[in-house]
Amino acid sequence: MTVQKGKRMTISIQEHMAINVCPGPIRPIRQISSYFPRLSPTSSLSDSLSPNQAGLPSATTPAGGEAVAAGGGLLSPLSLGVAGGGRTLSLMGSMDTSVEIDSGDSDDNTSLGTLEFDLLYESASSSLHCTLLRAKGLKPMDFNGLADPYVKLHLLPGACKANKLKTKTVKNTLNPVWNETLTYCGITEEDMSRKTLRVTVCDEDKLTHNEFIGELRVALRRVKPDQPKHFNVCLEHPPPLASPTAMSSALRGISCYLREWESEQQRSLEERGRLLLCLQFLPPAPLPEGGDVAPEAKERAKGGLCVGVRRCAHLAAMDVNGFSDPYVKTYLKPDLKKKSKHKTAVIKKTLNPEFNEEFFYEITLNELASKTLEVTVWDYDLGKSNDFIGGVSIGCHSQGDAQQHWIDCLKNKGMKVERWHTLTNDLPGSTFQE
Repeated sequence: MTVQKGKRMTISIQEHMAINVCPGPIRPIRQISSYFPRLSPTSSLSDSLSPNQAGLPSATTPAGGEAVAAGGGLLSPLSLGVAGGGRTLSLMGSMDTSVEIDSGDSDDNTSLGTLEFDLLYESASSSLHCTLLRAKGLKPMDFNGLADPYVKLHLLPGACKANKLKTKTVKNTLNPVWNETLTYCGITEEDMSRKTLRVTVCDEDKLTHNEFIGELRVALRRVKPDQPKHFNVCLEHPPPLASPTAMSSALRGISCYLREWESEQQRSLEERGRLLLCLQFLPPAPLPEGGDVAPEAKERAKGGLCVGVRRCAHLAAMDVNGFSDPYVKTYLKPDLKKKSKHKTAVIKKTLNPEFNEEFFYEITLNELASKTLEVTVWDYDLGKSNDFIGGVSIGCHSQGDAQQHWIDCLKNKGMKVERWHTLTNDLPGSTFQE
């Protein structure tokens, strides 16, 4: 290219790119850590020392000049290497080592803090109490270097919406103190043997979504009935989800575990919640002489079955908001005259309603022996048919806890017998019509 005198040389953008771009290996971007010696896992300690510390000659630049001063100066990023002990620590090797060591500063290895809490299972009331005491050294989540932590509890397997419990939020601290007790009702001994309690610590944010800090999981079989157990453990990251398609041939042994987990999940889907019932058979009793007697007292003096609907727990969500509007109906079958139906009040937007209502059936003990008490739970919907949540049949022809509850009621006349029952959807189809 010739340029006339007095004219400036102009270069197009295409020519500029052709001049400055040259083929060759792509070199890593230099970092501050490249200026400092690093201890490689495959090298000895003398390789990471300065030339004066290891008694090695100073490194030279490509031009042949001295690059490292005798006073223990820093290594130059342009130095080709340091020879000593038959080893050569090149620039590329130094940068690779820095990446390996710096990777230890990732979130996976950062301490999330510790959590201290107590668990107590009361077998008499079928309740599990979790007392959240305190946390220490939580991971900072906000710009001020602090967090607004709270704790969530979930029972696994199970629907999160139905069994989630939550503590209050403690503002601006990494060492919160809650001293708060959260209680699960309707926890049977079978649940204690097969369920797991997931404890999650989160940071509350008003303007954005809440952030996860850490979690831990406790197998409830570790908790003995009526004996408090203290925990003070480190928070962990959530476990990775297992995928059968991503398993290698060396990990196919966990397929049995996955099948068991799937069957457990299927079993949890069949359960529609729990119901606490109180049964009491009242034998005939004479009325007191004189004075006014309440109509209810007159009715119960003839003898019969008193059914107390106490509460429900962990009901299935039937509405789009993740809750239900539950109520309970009771029948004493066979009911040819269709006069045995009783119904509780509707409690809005809850999966753990508390009713505390009682219904009385005037009947003799001999007649009661051939009857079956059918209890169903429904979700109330305005303007359309109500949704069936679940139910339970209690009688001599029932099985398991339902049969035992009926027998205990008939044997212990005048005594209130309370028991939790698991709701299922396998009742006769006639009760599905509302």
